[in-house]
Amino acid sequence: MTTQELVEQIRKKESFLCIGLDVDLKKIPTYLLSEEDPIFSFNKAIIDATHQFCVAYKPNTAFYEACGIEGWQALQKTIDYLHDNYPEIYTIADAKRGDIGNTSKMYAKTFLKDMGFDSVTVAPYMGKDSVEPFLEFEDKHTILLSLTSNEGAYDFQTLTSDDTEIYKRVLETSKTWENSENLMYVVGATKAEYLAEVRKIVPESFLLVPGVGAQGGKLEDVCKYGMTKDVGLLVNSSRKIIYASTNNNFAEVAAAKAEILQQQMAEELKKFK
Repeated sequence: MTTQELVEQIRKKESFLCIGLDVDLKKIPTYLLSEEDPIFSFNKAIIDATHQFCVAYKPNTAFYEACGIEGWQALQKTIDYLHDNYPEIYTIADAKRGDIGNTSKMYAKTFLKDMGFDSVTVAPYMGKDSVEPFLEFEDKHTILLSLTSNEGAYDFQTLTSDDTEIYKRVLETSKTWENSENLMYVVGATKAEYLAEVRKIVPESFLLVPGVGAQGGKLEDVCKYGMTKDVGLLVNSSRKIIYASTNNNFAEVAAAKAEILQQQMAEELKKFK
C-alpha cells in the first residue's frame, strides 16, 4: 500500500486508529479455546466488528511465535483474511527485527513478500546495512523504532552523544539511507512532549504511536504535536480494545471502544483542516 492510499483511507474513515492484534490465549473468551484455531477465530471476530473504525491492524508477532507453528499459521490466516475481505486495511508486522544484512534480507522477504504485510517494525541499533534490505520493497514501509513508549526508553534513547540525543541521531541518520522515503517511525504516546522535536527532523513522515490508552498516553497531545497536513499518524491501541470484555459479546464491546477512539480522532482531524 502506498502512503497516499493510506492517507486516503484515513480521510475517508476520519480515523487514524491502528488496532493491535496481540492475542494472548489466557485473555481471550474461554469458549473460543474449543475452536479449531482459537487465535484466528478471535482475530476474525475483532476484525469483522472493528474494521470500519480503523485503518490498520498490527499483530505483534511474539504472541504468535509463542504458540509455535499453529501461531504462525493463525497469523498468516489473519493477514490473508484481511487481504481477501478488507484490502483497504493497512497491515503492520510488529516484529522488531534488526540483524546483519543477509539475515535482514530474509526477515524482509518473510514479512513483506511471503506473508504480504504492508510494513514491519525494525530496530535501528545495528545501523544502515541492517535496515536497507527492508527498504528495497516497493510500496512497503519500514517502521523504525525511534522513541518508544516503555520506561526503559530513557536508558539509551534520550542519552546525548556530541550534544545530540540518540533518538535524534537515529532520525537524522536514517534519512541518509537508500530508499529512506519508505521509512516510518515509532514514537510512543507517553513521550508526546518529544513529538515537536521529532517533527523538526521528520516533518512529513508517518509516525506509529503506541501507548494511548492502557499505557496512559493522551490522544490530544499526540495530535497537537505530531499531526501533519496529511495526518502523518497511526495511533495504536491494543489491550484497551481487544480485551475490553471476555464475555461472548467481546467483539461488540471491542467495536464500541474502537468507535469511541475513532470519534475522538474525527474531532482532532477537524481541528487540523
